[in-house]
Amino acid sequence: MIGTALDAAPRLGIAEVEDAIEAFFADRIARAVAHDPEYAQLWTAARDSAAGGKRLRPELVLAAHGAYARPDAADAVRLALAFELLHTAFLMHDDVIDHDVVRRGAPNVSGRFMLEARARGIAAGRAREYGEAAAILAGDLLISAAHRIIAEVEAPNGVRTALLDVLDDCVFLTAAGEHADVRQSTASPDRHEIIAMIERKTAWYSFSAPLQAGALLGGAPAEAVDRLGEIGRHLGVAFQLRDDVLGVYGTSAVTGKSVLGDLREGKQTLLIAWARRHPAWRTVADDFGRADLDDEAADRLREVIDASGARARVEAVIRERFAEAVAAIEFGGFPSDLRDGLLTTAAGCVERER
Repeated sequence: MIGTALDAAPRLGIAEVEDAIEAFFADRIARAVAHDPEYAQLWTAARDSAAGGKRLRPELVLAAHGAYARPDAADAVRLALAFELLHTAFLMHDDVIDHDVVRRGAPNVSGRFMLEARARGIAAGRAREYGEAAAILAGDLLISAAHRIIAEVEAPNGVRTALLDVLDDCVFLTAAGEHADVRQSTASPDRHEIIAMIERKTAWYSFSAPLQAGALLGGAPAEAVDRLGEIGRHLGVAFQLRDDVLGVYGTSAVTGKSVLGDLREGKQTLLIAWARRHPAWRTVADDFGRADLDDEAADRLREVIDASGARARVEAVIRERFAEAVAAIEFGGFPSDLRDGLLTTAAGCVERER
């Protein structure tokens, strides 16, 4: 059932995806060893980066496919694998762009190779460059692998082509969203620019594309595939806006992420876009984006964001997107299991605490 992807509960079909992930990396690591043990370390780091995720995207693939075909089909599992590899690749590249060296509480690919270089006596700056180069290469390899996996799916040529189009759109639109995100970090984007960035960077590849791909492989009618894309867009925006709120007001022990990170980075979220327009923002503007921001200064920023009404306005947008998603789900004519699962996922996007 969709929706449990937002917690740690086991789900139907995910065990098969985990097996597929393990088999994929075991094959690649064995091939790499035959070339160069150092190269095998890159694949080992990539494998470790794929561990521990929510598996949200594979679950969406399997649920959409299972609503229209057999839920345990091998090709659906391989399709789910492709989306998880794509997700892992995007995280690697995103960490390079953000100069992050930790992911899920442990060194990411960049951090791992940076630490290895430092242990060999390499200077800090050069070691960081080495780590980031490794992460870029690892991400490129996984994107390439995702394309090959989908190209080998057993399906009519028209369906396979449609699946490759979905994957191509994932890469194309996510890059557009990432580029916009980087540009916005040097500007003062408005609400529409931020929402458009979220739709491209997060909503498409995390929700719309996995749902559409699973449905396509399952033989869903074209109108259902289109509706799933619309639903995914609303869910993705709600999901990311909740993430932005948690990034400032969450609890590190629950989210697994620092509640100072976004404020230290100067992340241009919708919270900040609206808070910036309040007169009190001038009193904390110099603290926003400070790499050495401490808890006391962060609390002042939170107080101003609250006082500006920005947090309440973001919560209102989350509720609006939730309502739009629910309406599209309830009147979408989907099989009952898919409808119920989507409703659960919609609630999870809004109510989640991590």
